[in-house]
Amino acid sequence: MALIISYTTETFRFGFKARTSRGLMKDKLSWFITVLDDAHPDVTGVGECGPLPGLSTDDTPDFEATLKDVLAKLPGVVTLADLQANPHPTLDNAVWQRIFAIVPPTFPSIRFGLETALLDLAHGGKKIIFQNEFLQGKPLPINGLIWMGDLDFMMHQVNEKVAQGFRCIKLKVGGLDFDRECEILQYLRKRYFRENITLRLDANGAFKTGEVLFKLTELARMNIHSIEQPIKPGLVEMEELCRKSPISVAFDEELIGVEDSSEKKALLSRLGPAFIILKPTLHGGLAGCAEWISIAESLGMGWWITSALESNVGLNAICQFTANYPVTIPQGLGTGAIYENNVPSRLKVKGGEIFLEQSPV
Repeated sequence: MALIISYTTETFRFGFKARTSRGLMKDKLSWFITVLDDAHPDVTGVGECGPLPGLSTDDTPDFEATLKDVLAKLPGVVTLADLQANPHPTLDNAVWQRIFAIVPPTFPSIRFGLETALLDLAHGGKKIIFQNEFLQGKPLPINGLIWMGDLDFMMHQVNEKVAQGFRCIKLKVGGLDFDRECEILQYLRKRYFRENITLRLDANGAFKTGEVLFKLTELARMNIHSIEQPIKPGLVEMEELCRKSPISVAFDEELIGVEDSSEKKALLSRLGPAFIILKPTLHGGLAGCAEWISIAESLGMGWWITSALESNVGLNAICQFTANYPVTIPQGLGTGAIYENNVPSRLKVKGGEIFLEQSPV
């Protein structure tokens, strides 16, 4: 028995103007790994690799060549029986160590796609990545993501999210005039004070070091839950900022490219963020994120998981991975409706939660 592996590509079209701190995105390219065992050709596992342009370490011209090389090596290092006996990828498991050894550490989206495809195959090719309560319809709380744009566009999104039942809203800051951003947040606090909305902010490193504490002090007046990446990653000022910020600081970009376990612990111990925000596509796949979570919890830090513009294939895997943990705060998993041509899925969002719609009996 041997594994047979192939891949295809798919370009997903945004159903709106998806503006980020890195510019306007009209579409998103993903590579889909398909894997089967030659003794059971009717059972296939599928996983998604989708590096984020301008952010992922594997957003490189040699991505597809690297993917081909990894997939060519895979049949020689693992079998279906290996996978069925080891259905939880961890960095210290011998079987998964062999698999991860063929993936360059700077290509986390390939690791994530490979993990997902292999776990799907091990569970019978039924889009089951982990056996947990999410499969039985138990929901996960999620935040409502507000895309960047002019004031009317952003307020329209907020009004929609609150009407849909979201009680945690995530907004980008640093892209508009700062006074205008403060006005938007003040307006939200006044308009929705009865709904007790939790506000999360993401600066994507937009604030300058000389002004960041002043701006965070101003923003703190709006009762902000946390702010993601207030200054650019890798700056020495981050350590002091984490200590002095009146708003809890969360890391995302700061974690990209940190692969060694001891380096992860040293980074979090030295800088001391309140939260880390993990994307399997960016932060070492599922096993890499599991290690980040373990280290953060050992240091008393909080965390949540977010998607990274994956299609429903990747989003399904991330939801099931997240459901392995006792989730108590909203996660960032509400991106399933952003594409006009997304992969059909039983994933549904309702009332500020994401869940797997159950098939009729």
